[in-house]
Amino acid sequence: MEINGIAHTFLTSGDFPRAKAFYSELLPFLGLTPVLDTDDTYYCVGGRTALGIRASARQAEDNRFDQDASGLHHLCFRLREREDVDRLHDFLASIGAHIVHEPREDGWAPGYYSVLFEDPDGIRLEANFVPGKGLLA
Repeated sequence: MEINGIAHTFLTSGDFPRAKAFYSELLPFLGLTPVLDTDDTYYCVGGRTALGIRASARQAEDNRFDQDASGLHHLCFRLREREDVDRLHDFLASIGAHIVHEPREDGWAPGYYSVLFEDPDGIRLEANFVPGKGLLA
């Protein structure tokens, strides 16, 4: 058996109104289409990817993501062109997103080029470009 990717990922937000505002700009920019938009859930699909956010039952300013706790470390979107990383960086800057590192090359795979940023809850998000199939061959 071999899986055909990850069907969907859900993130839980401690400040859902801010997260929804952020993701409702980011995800359509990345080509994902909203298919569910309610008072406590925002879910988009596109590019063989589905990502949703949901409101935490504990909506509080101190309910933020901890990258060093058990669970999610970060989530990475794979882009089709190196220039897409730069375009995304410019978009993130235009909406005031917290950018952890500017677009740069890293040694994860030959030609690996990425930008690292955070959502309003502090969840780390990355977008990368790797030429060809990279390590996903």
